[in-house]
Amino acid sequence: MECRVSVSRIAGAALARTFVFAWTVFAAQSAKAQTFKTLYAFKGSPDGASPYAGSLTLDAAGNLYGTTINGGGSGDGKCNAGCGTVFRLDKTGKETVLHSFGPAPDGELPISGVIRGVDGNLYGTAYWAGAYNCGAVFKITKDGQETVMYSFLGGAGNGCAPQSSLFRDAAGNLYGTTIGNTVFKVTSSGQETTIYNFTGSPDGSFPLGGLIRDALGNFYGATEIGGTTGCGGSQGCGTIFKLDSSGKETVLYRFTGGKDGAYPQFGELARDPAGNLYGMTFSGGLTEKNNCIALGCGVVFKVAPTGKETVLYRFTGGKDGAEPQASVIRDSAGNLYGMTQDGGDLNCEPPFGCGVAFKLAPSGKLTILHRFTGGNDGAGPLGGLILDKSGNIYGATLGGGVFGNGVVFKITP
Repeated sequence: MECRVSVSRIAGAALARTFVFAWTVFAAQSAKAQTFKTLYAFKGSPDGASPYAGSLTLDAAGNLYGTTINGGGSGDGKCNAGCGTVFRLDKTGKETVLHSFGPAPDGELPISGVIRGVDGNLYGTAYWAGAYNCGAVFKITKDGQETVMYSFLGGAGNGCAPQSSLFRDAAGNLYGTTIGNTVFKVTSSGQETTIYNFTGSPDGSFPLGGLIRDALGNFYGATEIGGTTGCGGSQGCGTIFKLDSSGKETVLYRFTGGKDGAYPQFGELARDPAGNLYGMTFSGGLTEKNNCIALGCGVVFKVAPTGKETVLYRFTGGKDGAEPQASVIRDSAGNLYGMTQDGGDLNCEPPFGCGVAFKLAPSGKLTILHRFTGGNDGAGPLGGLILDKSGNIYGATLGGGVFGNGVVFKITP
């Protein structure tokens, strides 16, 4: 059986092998102490191309793990540029391809990153292919052996097209979302259970990002659309939700498309010890200097356990960045770190900009860590950042670099 779903704006961009920059303009303080370094530039074949997720995983030895949506092997005719890779990058900048995706029943287009289990194996999702052309959950062992743990069936209630990262519990169960509007669980033996089906309104639709979990077993996440009406139509502007251990969903917040934001997309939410949730929206904000689409250039937000939303920062579309599609991470001091795909250096892809990496202090002060130029440093970061114990920051870009296929970078404080 083949699955056919209506994919989101972002998934469609991935499949078309393009990324779109949007108009942007403003000024934010730049950090002068940081040092930016390109660790690796993707060539395309056989090493991979276009790390769409951007978010990386770091092990204790300092190795970085990630995925690319293109490149690798020769593909299967559907993806002539290659169907994507899982890679490892060591501290010296040497890249190793752990797996090149190929013909079904293997997966294609690993839009999300990978997580690393305590067993040292890597776990992730592929957006397409698998046994039923609806995507797959996969495992890659330490020696590079890949196993498709589960192929999504498609159809009502079965899920299709996963593009979120996974959460793995102590028992080895994997949890994630599909844009076929499901939250799922896959056991270590490959048994899948659908935990929740989104209906669109009032609970949300298109959960593009991954899940986080608290000590009580509750999951938290976001949907790109759904909730209430707004955003120029009846589909809604997205939600922040809580899912308890019994599968009961509670909508904590519904975006309206005004100053509060609209369309939360990739990545996971961040959570502080008080239970507040942090994330970003692709649009909304309605700043006075709005040079993005009509709703605005996106926001950084906080949602309290009570459901109260606070906008921490509204992007204006200039040198401060615009239209983030990723998660934020939070350090012990309460600073948030993230990236936007657009804005920043407006000489790059004029007048759009090629994106920024930023730090947002609890006071609301935004500091630009790097403005991407589209040269050797990369362009169009779509994923999140990670921090090591020394405060070094790592990430990846979809495009740019010496070969135009994206880069992995490091920012040193």
